[in-house]
Amino acid sequence: MKKAVLLLSGGLDSSTTLAIAKSEGFLVYALSVFYGQRNEIELIAAKRVAASLGAAEHKILNLDLRLFGGSSLTDQLDVKVHNEQETSIPNTYVPARNTIMLSLALAYAEVTKAQAIFFGANIHDYSGYPDCRPDYINAFEKMANLATKESVLGNKISIRAPLVNLSKAQIIQIGTNLGVDYSLTHTCYDPKERLACGVCSACFYRHKGFMDAQLADPTIYYTG
Repeated sequence: MKKAVLLLSGGLDSSTTLAIAKSEGFLVYALSVFYGQRNEIELIAAKRVAASLGAAEHKILNLDLRLFGGSSLTDQLDVKVHNEQETSIPNTYVPARNTIMLSLALAYAEVTKAQAIFFGANIHDYSGYPDCRPDYINAFEKMANLATKESVLGNKISIRAPLVNLSKAQIIQIGTNLGVDYSLTHTCYDPKERLACGVCSACFYRHKGFMDAQLADPTIYYTG
């Protein structure tokens, strides 16, 4: 059976990506990372999703990026309330996060002899994070196939980001059709009492996606 490593945050996008990988016949090895993010509740969600969608294995790795900081997710910075007029890259961007995560997934893929790495990058909804662009994904795939023993032996690996050009509504519709239970997922950048804050960009785009898809949003938002 063909194998894939999947970066699983426990959020809407990565959960949908897991369902897609499974639908394509991959045996999925899920990898989640606690990198010091303030929303570590997402790791609880990742465990639920991995079990619900039938990942063959789910590993959680600790790598504390609070040592570097530089992001509102890993440093003493406030997560900003969503502002539709904002055009700059938001302070929720974690320096080099996808490069770090994909490198970890690459090591896991080499050990498991996986043919693909899946991750839920999406360029439309998150203010142009530089490490969510198709050019970046293609460049990482090229590097991955220069950097590993398995690729030298002829076992090339593909980097798959099936959601990269989709709207949030399209992602939700695909996941719903594939049986994703979005009540198990967690997307919020700045949870309050383990509930989604309802005002950060992640909450905004998640809720808008459900509205655009004309589906009920199962998220419980903080109202305190």
